[in-house]
Amino acid sequence: MRANVQHTYGSAQVLSVQTVDRPTVDSDQVLVEVHAAGVDRGVWHLMTGRPYLIRLLGFGLTKPKNPIPGLDLAGVVVAVGSDVTRFTVGDEVFGIGTGTFAEYAVADEKKLSRKPANVSFEQAGAAAVSGITALQALTDVGKIESGQHVLVLGASGGVGSYAVQLAKALGGKVTGVASTKKVDMVGSIGADHVIDYTKDDFVDGGQTFDLIIDTGGRNSLSRLRSVLSPKGTLVIVGAEGGNRFTGGISRQLRAMMLSPFIGQRLTSFISTEHHSSIDRLAALLESGAVTPAVGESFSLDRAAEALHQLEAGVSAGKSVVVVRSHGAGSPGRASDGGAER
Repeated sequence: MRANVQHTYGSAQVLSVQTVDRPTVDSDQVLVEVHAAGVDRGVWHLMTGRPYLIRLLGFGLTKPKNPIPGLDLAGVVVAVGSDVTRFTVGDEVFGIGTGTFAEYAVADEKKLSRKPANVSFEQAGAAAVSGITALQALTDVGKIESGQHVLVLGASGGVGSYAVQLAKALGGKVTGVASTKKVDMVGSIGADHVIDYTKDDFVDGGQTFDLIIDTGGRNSLSRLRSVLSPKGTLVIVGAEGGNRFTGGISRQLRAMMLSPFIGQRLTSFISTEHHSSIDRLAALLESGAVTPAVGESFSLDRAAEALHQLEAGVSAGKSVVVVRSHGAGSPGRASDGGAER
């Protein structure tokens, strides 16, 4: 199969498309013919090996343990392990796999859900990682309630664009923060109010928020607390910002150490990759309450370009690597003859 491969840590130029062996499945895994794979910060961190802390967490000290990047995927099941019970060959699925910037990828059965029929492969390929992170941040951690005022920092990004839509679907009154070029996009996905951070500072408006979802990592705890209501909740998503060794972990640790001594809840979390959350997201996608904010689409040969744009901060919504094209807007499976291989 064709796949993007890297043999060392680094920026997007370390990737090259090569022909490699198709992966084989363990007993609890599924082999997926990849049709689309999302591009997100997690992929960038694993590609660059930064912050360096992730290398100590088992992802490879001097080079990536898995040479093929990619986490999100949507596609068609082509083989199942002996213990797999939830899927059969031919099922259309989406979720989280390993090495998804390739024509085929393996995924644990527990990290996949069925793709809703009304959702395209491109949309589904951009959904799982960012969607369940936003969903868990708002519900499991943030405990959002209808009518609450919610601030989403990084509202135009992968997690942020889902957080805006999900907060609205759950009854929140949403303010999103984004750059000038992305203000209209954030408004179009449902934000009640959008702040252009290049012109205005969200701390100067005099408003406080019941729940803050911070996906950016650029703001100090004191700034965030100044606009958080006395009993409000801050949820720090990811480890953005900080230094090259620990990333934003130090800010997260300070937040959790301070939280027990004040009225505000200052929290952080690591997303749980399980189909129970992906199933919840799938139901919201199927109902139309949430629509993946797919930005630009890239061919498998242009995956490095997609990651370069992510690093440069020019991507809006979530970019997608399209491995097999279905034509504009088509949610269905391509015929064998029309698939790009």
